[in-house]
Amino acid sequence: MPDSRKNVIELHDVAIYHNINPFKELTHRNCNTNGELVLNNLSLRIGAGEFVYLIGRVGSGKSSLIKVLYGELPLLKGSGNVVGFNLRSLKQREIPILRRNIGVVFQEFQALSEYNVFENLAFVLRNTGWKEKRQIETRIDEVLTQVGLNNMHHKMPFELSGGERQRLMIARALLNTPQLILADEPTGNLDPVTAESIVRLFHSIAASGTTVLMATHNTSFVDDFPARTLLFSQGVVKEVDFNEF
Repeated sequence: MPDSRKNVIELHDVAIYHNINPFKELTHRNCNTNGELVLNNLSLRIGAGEFVYLIGRVGSGKSSLIKVLYGELPLLKGSGNVVGFNLRSLKQREIPILRRNIGVVFQEFQALSEYNVFENLAFVLRNTGWKEKRQIETRIDEVLTQVGLNNMHHKMPFELSGGERQRLMIARALLNTPQLILADEPTGNLDPVTAESIVRLFHSIAASGTTVLMATHNTSFVDDFPARTLLFSQGVVKEVDFNEF
């Protein structure tokens, strides 16, 4: 169950823009932007262990919000706090630390093709400060078990099915025990049966205490796997009852 005493995400009166420069090319002191305003007056609180759907058409602001939450785009208006980081005062040097507390899963598979499953995950751990070989091995075993890829340590990415590849990406997102998982259309390239198994996995991750935000076009998930649902439409975000779908 969500911990109501701890909000992993808190946004107040936030504006989200399309097509603005990445974080490193803008400063928070410069709020002038030629970007297109896509969301306005967004206020939101999401607690620990919640699973939340983000639904809406392409261009409605779902992906732009996700990019703001993990520091890809700057927050130029309003106030925002994510996993304890103030997004308005966030410095570029702090972004890697922020991202160690956030796991991100995209629609497109993004693994190192020349490395096997174990090596892909070990690469991430070493680059986020892990040094002890035994601890690295133990953590990789844990996340592969959690996502159902037991005994696939030596498989190459091309040897995995689409669903297995996405599970590898989820395993990678879980490596540093994040407080928050952001999943942007993670089932978009999967067949319906495989997609449902991925949604179930995300729900189990949330049940274990990690907050999950999942952007999707597939509203049938909301009906089949009910959870809190935020609808992005015409520049605003509103909470809707999953029974409407």
